[in-house]
Amino acid sequence: PNGSLFDLIRQRDLLVHHPYERFETSTQRFIEEAARDPKVLAIKQTLYRTSANSPVVAALVRAAESGKQVAVLVEVKARFDEANNIEWGQRLEEAGVHVSYGLVGLKIHTKMVLVVRRDEDGLRTYAHVGTGNYNAQTARQYTDLGLFTAHAGIGSDLADLFHHITGYAPGQTYEHLLVAPWEMRDAFVRRIEREAGHARAGRTARIVAKMNGLDDGPIIQALYAASQAGVDVELIVRGHCRLRPGLENYSENIRVISILGRFLEHTRIFYFGNDGDDEVYLGSADWMTRNLDYRVEAVTPVDDPALRRQLKFNLDLILADNRKRWVMNSDGSYDQQSPRDGQPVVDTQAILMRETLKTTRTEDVAVGLPADYPVDSD
Repeated sequence: PNGSLFDLIRQRDLLVHHPYERFETSTQRFIEEAARDPKVLAIKQTLYRTSANSPVVAALVRAAESGKQVAVLVEVKARFDEANNIEWGQRLEEAGVHVSYGLVGLKIHTKMVLVVRRDEDGLRTYAHVGTGNYNAQTARQYTDLGLFTAHAGIGSDLADLFHHITGYAPGQTYEHLLVAPWEMRDAFVRRIEREAGHARAGRTARIVAKMNGLDDGPIIQALYAASQAGVDVELIVRGHCRLRPGLENYSENIRVISILGRFLEHTRIFYFGNDGDDEVYLGSADWMTRNLDYRVEAVTPVDDPALRRQLKFNLDLILADNRKRWVMNSDGSYDQQSPRDGQPVVDTQAILMRETLKTTRTEDVAVGLPADYPVDSD
């Protein structure tokens, strides 16, 4: 709590999981520390939804007033938050922030912060790419992930994306990020087809994808083809899903589940087994046509092996849940799972709460839960 978050991120990538780890002492702290750090030269951020009396907006205002270059992309078409976002935009403009209000025909839905800092060895970028909004209130109710990284390639991609969406440099290409609406669908389809190729060649092939909704036709067709090739496809879809699992000779190798628990599941994670050389991505996009064609989205690779293992553990835990897991049948109906006689209860959210409390030094530092918060499975 007394050190520099930038020092930590420079040493290795960091992964935070809200609300198990506190938004205030991780993501919010990253922005607040950037605002007051004299070595920070610039902050760029997207704002889709934020809370009333937002501490994030307050930090950006302080940064601009202290002479830092601050650029914010405010999405004024965020449903139900239009008036609120216009008000925030005006407040930021008054403080000297360069505010953009999106692109014609596209919503800016991606969640990203880019910080440019003058370190001892020269200029360096620090980035946060998340699955949820920069909102301290919903961060206690929604499960979301955030990756902090000083990876120069990801920082360069984010800088190019900010240039694109502010209108200064359209037509960018990206080496690490998968970006919609320009290339994300094709990039995901290629990875799905790669898994199918592994399966046809007798190699290990697996896809696990977690999202809020699934309705995109080309993605669904690619998943059906992967299933027919023998790929084990497991989809964790909280909301509506147009894909039908378990159809004989068509989607027999696809399973669709949903977790409905104390917190609203909001993370987006994409895992590709790739015959043992696994790839994991996280970000703001669902496999929905609106996200892939009509929104600016970005998902980032997770390169650190330990963080990839953590995300795979989270996915496998959800797939083993027998308390809050609902399994979709081929006719679109769902069955809630229950532990069999003598089988231990596996409640994903309760387990993650307990594990976070075990590994965190004090409740005040990292865990977004009061000390007496009930975490029993039943």
